Amino acid sequence: MNTKPSERSRSPWGKKGEHLVALQFILLLTFIFLPVYPSSSGFEFFNTIPVIRFAVLVVCSLIAILFGTAGLYQIKHSLTTLPYPVEHNKLETKGIYALVRHPLYSSQLFAAFGWTVFQMSFSHFLLTAAGFVFFSYKASREESWLTELHPEYSYYAHHVRKFIPWIY
Repeated sequence: MNTKPSERSRSPWGKKGEHLVALQFILLLTFIFLPVYPSSSGFEFFNTIPVIRFAVLVVCSLIAILFGTAGLYQIKHSLTTLPYPVEHNKLETKGIYALVRHPLYSSQLFAAFGWTVFQMSFSHFLLTAAGFVFFSYKASREESWLTELHPEYSYYAHHVRKFIPWIY
């Protein structure tokens, strides 16, 4: 039985999570324009592992593209910019959603992690960690709304990891 999520479960800062979308946009812009710190040019250690750094970037980028593309494709019928689910949504549990519950958030985190390792940037590491905390909170809000719409979501959440397959 699908019912509309109650007013009680909505955030006081935005009935459908508008503030979370704004914060996500700010995090993204900050990540893009954040200077690399410390600069790797003065450290010999950074120059000895470019192949490993590049490999991490490539692997994380490919995962980000796969998760993002598959996630978008699977929920194209109910895609919204807000974390609040649209009324006509259906619970996706197959495909990429059988590996992680939030592939769109995962894709952004994998891309950020790959870039952070490639640049060996402590400033980007801190922002990626903040992004992880942010997406965990945002996903939790979204999951509370989804549980109200789909009681079977609790079972699904218990068996499928949030962002990283088989890990978290």
